[in-house]
Amino acid sequence: MTGVPGVVLAVDVGTVRVGVAASDPHRILASPVETVPAPGHARVAELAREREAVLIVVGLPTSMSGKAASASADMARAWVEVFTPLVAPLEVRLVDERLTTVSATAALRASGRSAKKGRAVVDQAAAVALLQSVLDTAVL
Repeated sequence: MTGVPGVVLAVDVGTVRVGVAASDPHRILASPVETVPAPGHARVAELAREREAVLIVVGLPTSMSGKAASASADMARAWVEVFTPLVAPLEVRLVDERLTTVSATAALRASGRSAKKGRAVVDQAAAVALLQSVLDTAVL
């Protein structure tokens, strides 16, 4: 299914909020979609159907050394395990999300948003950073 053109949805899983971003059908640009209260499985599945997604990528927290062994990584894997049956037969793929939240927070701060005001969109921005990274590296 990865070679099929169409929208790719990206999910940044958090303990409080889940950020969602989507690509355009040509997989050139990632855009923010919504921030969903965690765990958000049903709403993210609904967004995938609404946008006719052909692939869903979920951020896998990975250390700078390349290890995906942490409580956050375990949480992402558990989220995917519950979510995947809701969108079957769509492929749900875990992808390295190294530094996406850090870069999203820095970008929001640079745009003049305070940390407090930015919390509502930082998860969407992290999902956008994750998805744009995937689109730019053409690993689909």
